[in-house]
Amino acid sequence: MILYHYTDFNALDGIIRGGELRLNNILNMNDRSEMRLFVNELSSSVIHRLRSEGYDEAANMATGFFKTELAEEFHYSAYAACFSEYRDDAAQWERYAKGGQGVCIAFHKDKLEELIKSANSVSLKKVLYQDTVADHTLITEFVDLFKSPDALEQKIDSIQDLMSEAWIQSAAFKHPSFASENEVRLIYTPFNAEEAAVKPKYHIAWDRIKKYYPLDLKALRYEYDMHSSELIDEIIIGPASPQSLPILKDYLADNEFRGLSTKVKLSNCPLRKPTT
Repeated sequence: MILYHYTDFNALDGIIRGGELRLNNILNMNDRSEMRLFVNELSSSVIHRLRSEGYDEAANMATGFFKTELAEEFHYSAYAACFSEYRDDAAQWERYAKGGQGVCIAFHKDKLEELIKSANSVSLKKVLYQDTVADHTLITEFVDLFKSPDALEQKIDSIQDLMSEAWIQSAAFKHPSFASENEVRLIYTPFNAEEAAVKPKYHIAWDRIKKYYPLDLKALRYEYDMHSSELIDEIIIGPASPQSLPILKDYLADNEFRGLSTKVKLSNCPLRKPTT
């Protein structure tokens, strides 16, 4: 299977020449509310189930626990790089590649999974598109833990572990209105790591400082003796991009990525160039 990463040419340079894939904070993405929606609905469902079964004291404990945890939202920030299963897709070009002026990098899914298999708290997850979590299995697990009258005293570690899992699951949850993206996410959850698998970095923009985690593709490829041309299937120049195909090929060849220089293609998407 091939996964398509729609982005701009700065990111392409960072991935190819820099050997890094940036994992950005999901809470800063255009669908950032989905993590909150998942956890809010999950907590509401747990509390409702407890009250409906007559466990009012447990429901009160759950209410206090979830209120405290939700206030620590940033602590549970997940970081991700986003991919689509759709090749040369107009919606992806428009939304994630500068209105089609960017580029799409096609990764072999099995090779990407091979690279991250030893990385702590890094996973590749297919996004789940739902407008409710009322039937999620985590609800029953939370309810069973909270039913014990001394749940918070004797089972706090189990409840806390389950809460971490809830935040991890929320990172791959989106509203059905995004279903057309057919998205897969490479997710890093630093709050769940016993030891840091990835060290954070900071991007300094003119108006803000952004925190991100770089996945060191160069080091991982070296560890698994994998050439970039084995990981990347093709590089597609956006339908509205002014990028010269021969120059992009030269850029790759001159930077010792000759294997990739033969994989550059032009988009066939009939997306119009933006008007000025």
